[in-house]
Amino acid sequence: MSLSEWLTSKRNVSLKKNYKKTSLQIPEGLWIKCEQCGSLMYYKTLESNLKVCPSCQHHFPTSSQDRINYIFDFNSWEDLNTNLSSTDPLGFFDKKSYCKRLQDMKFKTGLSDAVQTGLGSIGGIKVACGIMDFRFMGGSMGSVVGEKLTRLIEIGTNLNLPIIILCASGGARMQEGMLSLMQMAKISSALYKHKQKKLPYFSILTSPTTGGVTASFAMLGDLILAEPKALIAFAGRRVIEQTIKEELPDNFQTSEYLFNHGFIDLIIARPNLCSTLHKLLVFYQE
Repeated sequence: MSLSEWLTSKRNVSLKKNYKKTSLQIPEGLWIKCEQCGSLMYYKTLESNLKVCPSCQHHFPTSSQDRINYIFDFNSWEDLNTNLSSTDPLGFFDKKSYCKRLQDMKFKTGLSDAVQTGLGSIGGIKVACGIMDFRFMGGSMGSVVGEKLTRLIEIGTNLNLPIIILCASGGARMQEGMLSLMQMAKISSALYKHKQKKLPYFSILTSPTTGGVTASFAMLGDLILAEPKALIAFAGRRVIEQTIKEELPDNFQTSEYLFNHGFIDLIIARPNLCSTLHKLLVFYQE
């Protein structure tokens, strides 16, 4: 190797080392790829559009706190029953104890359970609202979810307020067994008393809404609304196909399929939900 070749190789090695030292480290989460259309977007762009893809209108999952910010008048939300928390009535244990799962979920989400309930205003109209959060054990309906929603409905009934429940759930919580299934009847009974006073109840189905939630209060609304392309079901697709021995349509168990077959009343994109709810509330007040 000649002297000039040796000097060139040394210079290249030095440049590579300096490049590695000065290369930028981009933090994770700044850029988000849409799972539907593949578009890459800056996270603030997605946030400003209420977590709806600006290219294909795919609705990303969002938290109950985000939904409060999206729907209700500024500083109008008042939390109810934030102190309620599940126990472990069955001593349930799989890979880890139910108590440990609850502790982990509380730490991860900052919630006491899978629903937030409270009073708030939409365009100056006061309502009682429950918002389920899929991040907390898949939005599963246990005793606390049932109790918080029942108390919310009773407060709404006593104060002559409309009820709104945003559903997002995998169904009843298996770790509480029969106790979780009894919440279906408890919530439905409270809604019946609310209906007797001729007060409106709006059910809003987000993705996913399944199992015992679909089989009870999610489908009892005076008006049933849904986000576009939301998964709405009772049993899983494979279970149904094996039961009836038929192949199901590709869009089966979507909000569009259910709308076409009369199971839901409106499909509303998330950015339009607040204004739509206000119009409906004004209509029911007249």
